[in-house]
Amino acid sequence: MARSNGGLIGKRPTLSFGKCKVTPKTSNGTVTTQAKTRLVRTLVVAGGGSGYGQPGDNYYGGGGGAGGFRDISCISVCGSTPYPVTVGGGGSGGTAANNGNNSVAGFPSNPITSTGGGKGGVSNGDGVTAASPGGSGGGIGNWPSPVATPNLGTGNAGGFTPPEGNPGGLSCHPRVAAGGGGGASAAGSGAPATQHGGAGGAGASSDITGSCTTYAGGGGGSAWTGNKGAGGAGGGGDGGCGCSTTNATAGGCNTGGGGGGGGQDTPATTSPSGNGGSGIVVVRELNKASGVWNLKTLFRERTNPNSLFPDGSRFLGVSLDYLVVAGGGGGGTNNGGGGGAGGYRATGYGPSPLRGSAVSGLEAGTYTITIGAGGVDGPNSDGRGSNGADSSIAFPSTITASGGGGGGSPTTTPGVGLAGGSGGGGGPKGRPFGACGHAGGAGNTPPTSPSQGNAGAKGGAQPDGCGSATGGGGGATAAGTAGVAPGSAPTGNMGGCGGAGAPNTILGPDTSYAGGGGGTRRYSPGQEIPVASGAPGGAGGGGTGAAGGSPPSGPNNGTNGTDNTGGGGGGGGDNGTGGHGGPGIVVVRGPSVVVFTGSPCCAFTASTHPGGDKIAKFTANGTLTIS
Repeated sequence: MARSNGGLIGKRPTLSFGKCKVTPKTSNGTVTTQAKTRLVRTLVVAGGGSGYGQPGDNYYGGGGGAGGFRDISCISVCGSTPYPVTVGGGGSGGTAANNGNNSVAGFPSNPITSTGGGKGGVSNGDGVTAASPGGSGGGIGNWPSPVATPNLGTGNAGGFTPPEGNPGGLSCHPRVAAGGGGGASAAGSGAPATQHGGAGGAGASSDITGSCTTYAGGGGGSAWTGNKGAGGAGGGGDGGCGCSTTNATAGGCNTGGGGGGGGQDTPATTSPSGNGGSGIVVVRELNKASGVWNLKTLFRERTNPNSLFPDGSRFLGVSLDYLVVAGGGGGGTNNGGGGGAGGYRATGYGPSPLRGSAVSGLEAGTYTITIGAGGVDGPNSDGRGSNGADSSIAFPSTITASGGGGGGSPTTTPGVGLAGGSGGGGGPKGRPFGACGHAGGAGNTPPTSPSQGNAGAKGGAQPDGCGSATGGGGGATAAGTAGVAPGSAPTGNMGGCGGAGAPNTILGPDTSYAGGGGGTRRYSPGQEIPVASGAPGGAGGGGTGAAGGSPPSGPNNGTNGTDNTGGGGGGGGDNGTGGHGGPGIVVVRGPSVVVFTGSPCCAFTASTHPGGDKIAKFTANGTLTIS
């Protein structure tokens, strides 16, 4: 018998709302929900735009943009109700260029629309035809001079958050290669060189059907020779070739892929553009929602179609631990310092001095996860490495770890290591001889409490203008060590080691993260001793520095930081490149009662610890839904 319990309706039930039914729609029609369905997830992919094509000669068309991609969770619906669905067709190509058509899941209280992909563009002797905006934008061709950026097709025409797509790519001057169309997860590539068409942007993945499938890849740009642009993953069509009868290909059916751009050198060598691929709509009915029914919650959920049903706006009565590691900094080039580790922020499972506070009082919902990319080596022969990118969890109080600082170089002005989550190591100082080496970059920048990282170390002196040593990048638990310049014995020339990272057991195994990159060793002629490498990187994925000399006594390029550790890249030797920093990682762990779901499926892994805790791991950008 039901009892009076302060506004609760009935007992504390777990409500089952029908079977988890999946309905894919590849043409216009309706989706009728089951009698007890109250909540659905919906994928809506629009039709892709066609590549550019035209009759005549001397044109190289850009690839078509992919159709908009939207994967939306937690849409409230009524049971036993038909909902209209529109599936957008792809834009027609050949000797024409057309945008794709919109797709719509027509829930009256919350319609989900994705925008058709933009058509590719061209610039030829008759003038410029701009690529069109769309869910993703079309790429642009070029003849005979560079085409301005505004002629690109822009993405996310619907203005959605998160965005439904990306812009197309630019062409290559002079005139013989076109840019690729944008895709759901990446912009279309610009033509990389003369006679090389740009690739279409990569699409995005969804597991809504029960298996991971990629949709909405951009179409490839055309080129004069056989170097046509490849279509992006997710159904993007390949570009055509203007000097042959190699035609562009169409975007894949029911993927929303953009069509490849066509090219013509003379009327006799026609390469028509590819059609855009048709879209798709998938509705997945969610099978349950558990919680307590009270009058306030019932009213709120009935009047808020975007919330979880029935308890999407309740506070989670649990504490969640996290690990957030940013991308490591790139090592410097040409006797460069080691890259600093990405910032390290964690709770519960790492060293006690570095533990922040667990998250509590969090509202059930969906949160954006950002994974920082690793920095790259210096852009020229004496350049510093670039900083890694930040990683974050967009909780109401965002948890951000800062990218590691790039390693320094021997030049006078940019020789110091860069500041970051941990700082990059300094380069040697070539002028004046005998001067102290350049300083390492500061760590814990911007400051957090507890500290997210440590400073990079200074480089060694260069007393004779030849032998030198560079500093190691900082790590999560220790600063890098300084480079030691040559002394009376050749063993005096030693690159600095990368600072140690932090061990952490949030995933179960004891794994170290955020180690700094090692510095380089360079020996003068006549001082050569056999060495296998420069200084080692710190525990936690730091790359190893080079052992450059004249001639080199070991590898001349620094090694990369380990993927998804935030390790800094090792410094590069004589005329060698520094290693790239390792990309970061985000992990969230909570008690067995929580449910973690994530998107896209290629970025997210869910697991259960032997002790029962739930774990969500991200190695690429995505969203985490907590219920």
